[in-house]
Amino acid sequence: MKTDDGKSADQNQQLQGKQDPMNEQKIGEFVSRVVSDLNATANCALVFIGDKLGFYKAMMNSKDGTVTSQELATLTNTNERFVRDWLAEQVCTGYMTYDSKTTKFTLPKEHALVLADESSPAYMSGAFQLVLSALKSEAKVTQAFRTGQGFGWSEHDPGVFEGQSRFSATTYKANLINSWIPALDGVEEKVKQGAKVADVGCGYGISTIIMANAYPNSRFIGFDNHAPSINYARSKAKEEGGLGQDRIEFEVSSSTQFTGNNYDLITFFDCFHDMGDPYSVARYAKNALKSDGTLMLVEMASNDRLEDNITSPIGTFGYAGNLFVCLPTSLSQGTVVDPAPLGGMVGLTKLEEILTKSGFSKVRSAFKNEFNMIIEAKP
Repeated sequence: MKTDDGKSADQNQQLQGKQDPMNEQKIGEFVSRVVSDLNATANCALVFIGDKLGFYKAMMNSKDGTVTSQELATLTNTNERFVRDWLAEQVCTGYMTYDSKTTKFTLPKEHALVLADESSPAYMSGAFQLVLSALKSEAKVTQAFRTGQGFGWSEHDPGVFEGQSRFSATTYKANLINSWIPALDGVEEKVKQGAKVADVGCGYGISTIIMANAYPNSRFIGFDNHAPSINYARSKAKEEGGLGQDRIEFEVSSSTQFTGNNYDLITFFDCFHDMGDPYSVARYAKNALKSDGTLMLVEMASNDRLEDNITSPIGTFGYAGNLFVCLPTSLSQGTVVDPAPLGGMVGLTKLEEILTKSGFSKVRSAFKNEFNMIIEAKP
């Protein structure tokens, strides 16, 4: 007897017997992984709420970081019933501990450094704001998958700009003056003595202000094509005090139209990979430098090959960031020149190739750790 496919019943039974059976253990393990990801996504939103309402800071400043739900609600002028379940979720996710005898919740001091202390080099609350705000563009990103057309930086939720600034500030404060500038050939001496510096794609001006505060003899100009960010940077510089226009200023400008020349140093902090035409950007920067000037690119510590990024601590975050921010930004700039869009996970080899073809004679990796790499280029 033959079945509809022309094979005998015995033949079909033999073929089915050769198929590998489902591995129930693997299914269970993957379900657990998915549940963990769902938990993390939900927790991301609740961490941002706690950050916005001042819960972590209130607990950090309380005695031993310990409060009851009512005490936290009183300290932050919020509703106890909501606070109670927020604290319960934080305990379940391991961010806090709970004493059933006293009904008190504790934010460990080590966790406070990450979630509440803005002066800490481990502070990361801005990252939660960045992620939650970027996810609001999901519909636009989905459409970009269909059309291959991007959307501009300015089209994101404003929380992206603030979250990016808060997240980056932690890294910049910890590394820019202590590690990155000293890693460049001869640059630290120049900025200490008095140099002219352009910070291109400066956003909220965090990197520009850090450098201006550290090197009072030098002059810094921050450029960005996003006017609201430049307005914020100007206000922030005034708050700092002592940073007059003779030392720091900010201008609305693109990466191929910024004013000035004979710069000793031109920097791109986490933005060169967003350029639709990286060759034109690199050539423009080269022409704006002194003959002995330096170009500095700050990028994520990504590798050239996917297989080398799979186990990287920035792998998931980096590729997700590409899809929600970097690729849409690059594609929105009109003419996209190969190899753009680069994306935030561009490797050193591709960056070296672009800079060399754009006229830089010396290109090297000056610094790299698990999270960041610094590329130095000389005309």
